Amino acid sequence: MTISTRTLVGLLLCTVATPALAQYPTQPPAPMPLKKLGFPAFQEAKLRNGIEVVLVENHRLPIVSVQLSMPTGSVQDPAGKQGLAMMVSDLLTKGTATRSADDISAAIEGVGGSLSAGASDDFFSLSSTVLADGVDLAFELMGDVLLHASFPEKEVELTRRRMVSALEVERSSPDALADRFFTAALYGQHPYGLRQTDASLKAITQDDIRTFATTNLRPEGALLVVAGDITMDRLRQLVDRDLGAWQGKVPAGSYGSPPLPQPTEILLVHRPGSEQSNIVVGNLGLRPGAPEYYGATVANKILGGGADARLFMILREQKSWTYGSYSSLSRRYDIGPFEATAEVRTAVTDSALAEMLHQLRRIRSEAAPDSELAAAKGYLTGVFPLTIETPQQIASQVANQKRLGLGSDYLERYRDRIDAVTAEQARAAAAAVIHPDSAVIVVVGDGSAIYEPLAAMLPVRIVDTDGKPLQPADLVAAAAAPTFDAAQLTPRRDSLQVMVQGNPMGTQTLEIGTEGNAVVVVERTAIPLMGMTQETRMVLDGASLALRSVDQTGQVGPQAAETHLNVTDGRITGRAQTPQPGGQTKTTEIDTVFAAGAVEANQLTAVLPALPLADGASFTLNVFNGSDGSLKPYAVRVETGEPVTVPAGTFEVFRVSVTGGSVPLVLYVTQETPRRVVRLEAVGQPLVIELVK
Repeated sequence: MTISTRTLVGLLLCTVATPALAQYPTQPPAPMPLKKLGFPAFQEAKLRNGIEVVLVENHRLPIVSVQLSMPTGSVQDPAGKQGLAMMVSDLLTKGTATRSADDISAAIEGVGGSLSAGASDDFFSLSSTVLADGVDLAFELMGDVLLHASFPEKEVELTRRRMVSALEVERSSPDALADRFFTAALYGQHPYGLRQTDASLKAITQDDIRTFATTNLRPEGALLVVAGDITMDRLRQLVDRDLGAWQGKVPAGSYGSPPLPQPTEILLVHRPGSEQSNIVVGNLGLRPGAPEYYGATVANKILGGGADARLFMILREQKSWTYGSYSSLSRRYDIGPFEATAEVRTAVTDSALAEMLHQLRRIRSEAAPDSELAAAKGYLTGVFPLTIETPQQIASQVANQKRLGLGSDYLERYRDRIDAVTAEQARAAAAAVIHPDSAVIVVVGDGSAIYEPLAAMLPVRIVDTDGKPLQPADLVAAAAAPTFDAAQLTPRRDSLQVMVQGNPMGTQTLEIGTEGNAVVVVERTAIPLMGMTQETRMVLDGASLALRSVDQTGQVGPQAAETHLNVTDGRITGRAQTPQPGGQTKTTEIDTVFAAGAVEANQLTAVLPALPLADGASFTLNVFNGSDGSLKPYAVRVETGEPVTVPAGTFEVFRVSVTGGSVPLVLYVTQETPRRVVRLEAVGQPLVIELVK
């Protein structure tokens, strides 16, 4: 008699599976009691010049982490010069009377260490982590930059440029825009609500930077937290040697009061063409030592503190409206914010917001079931030891405890206090902290698609991405047909270089000529290291610069790209073949209306110099993307820029920012006519193209 393999497997499962399953418990085991954290004891001292020293001595590893913090930060920025504290922090380690930025970097890296400064709203910090045998150098460098920082003019301008570029990136990011508008609406003229702008950064001088450092970087009131392989006697010797001559007291900061809560309304930040909506809902939360903190922390974990929390599970897993939705409760020296966030598809913006508000009300009114409460507390108590594993983490946690006045037993008793929170305490804390009926709500998205559904829920106030008030009628205003000055596109040949991360990586040529009554623009780009070549030939109407045709061929590694488009009688037709990730090629057949005044994406940078550029001018252009057949409004903003130096020389320029595409652009266009683009920056990308001749 024979038996099949399939039957044999079935018999085996029947004979062994049942007894095996029977030995597994049907309920998870009860949690074990919390083990003692074993956090090392502090040693504390107060030095003659006012520095408070905390040492967490630990000789298990030959590492020392040093964190010096002073009670100053952006709250000390003068009016109209927001960003000063951050600029000082970036520049503090960029040169002293005897060391250049390269000298400082080479010295600390030579002993396998790090040295950095940072500024938050409330505190200014200087930190170093080194192997134990490099601690002498770490303190020597810290003393040098604190007492003798030179703030070289060249480094000042580099830092200013980086910070201005970061703002450009922020303006192009819906997430960053939502955060900026939420913070401003929540805090108003309170220092937490004031952020740096292009104007405030440009107003900061080298003297401002030196004055801030001289006035605010002082030892009395400073906290020095050291963790690792060092004794208190040795630490005192180093501090006396390198920081003993450091004297003075930090001036007290002035916080004032944030705005009083108001009935909930929606601030709609109109971002034309956005494919999703970024939502932030929140209110003023807790001061650092508030007794509700532990209950509110547990409630926040249940509400939106991770991928297993309610907001995530409902908005993403159940509704499929978002990739993620979260909430947070932040501690600051003054009052911190509570906020809940989500990035959702445009079509479900109102539904997602309604669900978020429902969950905020629910966490206030209903005690969490035992399963959610146990999971939240288990996570918070379980993850906490992972935040104090290294000397750097220990120094950071101790500094936070001391700076915020959380009590000497805060770290040791944190887990016990979280573990003791009951469901009713969590609910009551949520009710004290979360206020959906007087919340600040910011939605960044395409107002033309989401205004009416949102207005049916709550009062809506509309602004553009610069904060300029808008009316509902402004949301549907069509892009105006631009008026181009064809005289700006005179026959010439420009040679440019392509820079990647500041290094020359390729070349570009731009040739402008005429054929009969047409202007012909030919652009050739080559970046050999990336295996990239591209040639684009555009034919434009000689009077209006309207597109007649564009032909583009190129190669990106082994993949070919090709686009051929023609405009006739108000229609654009043709084909685009675009490389895709994974080695595939996407082919798009184009046959659609080409609106009067529309600009093809390849045509954009060539014709921008022909717009009527002037300081403060702005334009909205309909831009057709031949690679996918889409038409989107692009925003063009113009301001008079600082003189720009490129290999071809130094030029007085207009700074022209372009947003609406996948990558924001900044073009520096000569004020002298016929205008030329002398520099192009891809915002947030390490790509710059500069005129050589």
